[in-house]
Amino acid sequence: MKLKIAVLPGDGIGPEIMNEAVRVLNALDENFEMEWADVGGAGYAAHGHPLPDSTLKLAKEADAILFGAVGDFKYDTLERSLRPEQAILGLRKNLKLFANLRPAILYPELAGASTLKPEVVSGLDLLIVRELTGDIYFGQPRGHRTAPDGPFKGAREGFDTMRYSEPEIRRIAHVGFQTAQKRNKRLTSVDKANVLETSQLWREIVIDVSKDYPDVKLDHMYVDNAAMQLVRAPKELDVILTGNIFGDILSDAAAMLTGSIGMLPSASLDENNKGLYEPSHGSAPDIAGKGIANPLAQILSAAMMLRYSLNMGEQADRIEKAVKKVLADGLRTGDIYEDGTKRVGTKEMGDAVVAAL
Repeated sequence: MKLKIAVLPGDGIGPEIMNEAVRVLNALDENFEMEWADVGGAGYAAHGHPLPDSTLKLAKEADAILFGAVGDFKYDTLERSLRPEQAILGLRKNLKLFANLRPAILYPELAGASTLKPEVVSGLDLLIVRELTGDIYFGQPRGHRTAPDGPFKGAREGFDTMRYSEPEIRRIAHVGFQTAQKRNKRLTSVDKANVLETSQLWREIVIDVSKDYPDVKLDHMYVDNAAMQLVRAPKELDVILTGNIFGDILSDAAAMLTGSIGMLPSASLDENNKGLYEPSHGSAPDIAGKGIANPLAQILSAAMMLRYSLNMGEQADRIEKAVKKVLADGLRTGDIYEDGTKRVGTKEMGDAVVAAL
């Protein structure tokens, strides 16, 4: 049976790095059916909406989705519902992708590219499990209004609602504990339970779920402390479990520990492990079209897709080993370049990974 992959390159550097990931997948000689579609700003330009109906239909039919990046300065003035970023939110919502897995791995060859001392980060390997469909990003009510109370009553006010229900917390907690079981059996749940009602419930439920996983050591950290620990002693953390907004911020901070966000893949999964796979970085419109973007996060996202959604662990290993070999051979795109290494462009990096398979 042919496995169907929805290929959604998006905006900015998305199409350039997607080309390389697809070349790598094709080089595996597997029988994939890959169908391309517009999304984000490209979707808006072609169809008047960042997530066109045809793209959503394809995503629902596919076995997995390989996603590039969305966003462009020229769409910043559109009303929020039409901005490119709504595509990814819409896909997560419509496909019920509630669990985001973001690794932060520091390849030994890149220890010098991190802004932190090599001894602090070399050998770093942590994973952030972030809840994706709830929290303040989706909570209602929200909007603009005239402030009904408070010291600035009568003034214009923006308001959002942070909320999590018990089933939402339970299902992401299970993902966190099961992920920890596959790794080093340590889970750090991050919240702000000293201030937020939502976080108090979060902590209570996570503690309750932990009873099902006696082999996993659970600890708790406030989000501000977690941010500090990430830059002070990141190797002491293994799997971090957290909500949507805290996970958004912490995963970007963790990404930069590795020297470049251009190296990091991510997965967003539903309860059956069907997923959307994308680089952790954005669309970088400032360097789009120049052929200098780092395609490795996109290529590693394809490897994650093979492992988690398509049950092709051996092929995922092949890609990951090829990436390690290319780095060991000293090839670097500009974002991870340092003296003594060879600077290459997007396509050359893709060529090298294909050759190393």
